[in-house]
Amino acid sequence: MRSNIVFIITDQQRYDTIAALGFDHMITPNLDRLAAQGTAFENMYITSPSCAPSRASLFSGTYPHTNGVFRNDEPWQYCWVKDLAEAGYRTVNVGKMHTMPVEGAFGFHERHVNENKDRDHPNLPFYLDNWDKAFFLRGQEKPSRVTQRRATDYSEKLGAWVWEQDEILHPDVFTGQMAKWWLDRYTGEGPYFLQVGLPGPHPPYDPTQDALDLYEGRDLPDVIPPDPEAQPQALQGLRDFMLGDDADGVVHLADPTPEQSRRQRAHYYANVTMIDTQVGEIIDMIEARGDLDNTIIVFTSDHGDALGDHGHSQKWNMYQSTVHVPCVVAGPSIPQGKRVSDNVALFDLGPTILEWADLNVPSWMEAQSLAPYFSDTPVPKRSKVFAEHSNDNLLTDTRLMTMLLDGATKLVHFVDSDEGQLFDLSSDPKEQVNLWDDPAHAETRARLIDDILKWRSESSLKTQGFVDACVRGAHALHSPPQHMARGQHREGSR
Repeated sequence: MRSNIVFIITDQQRYDTIAALGFDHMITPNLDRLAAQGTAFENMYITSPSCAPSRASLFSGTYPHTNGVFRNDEPWQYCWVKDLAEAGYRTVNVGKMHTMPVEGAFGFHERHVNENKDRDHPNLPFYLDNWDKAFFLRGQEKPSRVTQRRATDYSEKLGAWVWEQDEILHPDVFTGQMAKWWLDRYTGEGPYFLQVGLPGPHPPYDPTQDALDLYEGRDLPDVIPPDPEAQPQALQGLRDFMLGDDADGVVHLADPTPEQSRRQRAHYYANVTMIDTQVGEIIDMIEARGDLDNTIIVFTSDHGDALGDHGHSQKWNMYQSTVHVPCVVAGPSIPQGKRVSDNVALFDLGPTILEWADLNVPSWMEAQSLAPYFSDTPVPKRSKVFAEHSNDNLLTDTRLMTMLLDGATKLVHFVDSDEGQLFDLSSDPKEQVNLWDDPAHAETRARLIDDILKWRSESSLKTQGFVDACVRGAHALHSPPQHMARGQHREGSR
């Protein structure tokens, strides 16, 4: 019997946010339980430092330069969820996927979409999701930077404020409870694939007061000091943009006080604790259904958040705070309490899920399955990890930024500049010593730049079948699968 798969993806969650992974400042009892009962990847890296590019890569098994999604508003051409649907899975999305178009089917039988928390900006496309509708039906205005700007202390809050509406309307609670609702009511036959997209801890950082109180007096990690003069011009330009624009409601400061930095971090970590509660309730509902022994649960995030490290806000850079994310897998045949230290890539979860569903992994996928880590099969370790970002409306001073991670050596390359970054993470985990111009490391720099050229060249050969797959799957992107019997729901359920 094939396992159900529950794929929980948060938005903008750093690696240092699960207590069981060694971070005592966190309060995450449910994620700790998941880690104890499963396998945690200690070096999981994204393929792009922005929401939709990371997710399009994850759900296609290809890099952005292959699938064409470098920016949030660029259309997706392929999604492996359709393969699960065609194989007999009931495929359901609750919460955020960040697809384009926003409510395209992309292989899902059902989509119950809740997108970004702060999507009231006049420059963003008009769209009403389930969360908007919930506020409308209660006769309330959805909180966002539009509403918060009316407060006289808006600039002092720094994008970190307390949730004042009913707790059920908080975006993470709302999404988590919708996922529970679906699990409670669904009685369809066959296995299900449930993707739960929790909108937090993406800013604005908006925990309830109860969650925030848990972090009162706790020691939180210090901010890695700003060093703009040591950064490539493209990153200096990104930082300047953040200092002049309250992106997603975050008022970014050039030289925040320790108290100001702590404010943002406490609110952010409290958001994660709220997410932890929802994860626990989702797991409890899976157990109440009697499905826990036959359900694989994956918890991860699309990218991290600088939270002021190196003087940056949010993402769009290649610092560890942004590119290093948590990933925990638990369920039948998953080793308990295991920790994997190898470098792996977020999009590797795609072929892994296909293998769990007894499906063949397309030969053109650039991702490689993590399944060997859960068995006695020899593991073909990923020699290098890559990430890339381009054509962005915020990172405008470079046309293409590429990260290569080779063991503990990280290189960040800008296609239109002689500047770059080179770090030895083993001796400099906070990335405070840029070795790019150090003559002693010139050979390493040249070798890694050459590796980027080889990687992109080999990618062109590897992905020759991707376009054909997009053409064959085009209908599934826009129309829900029709070949399965419709799901059923319990009469009289909540």
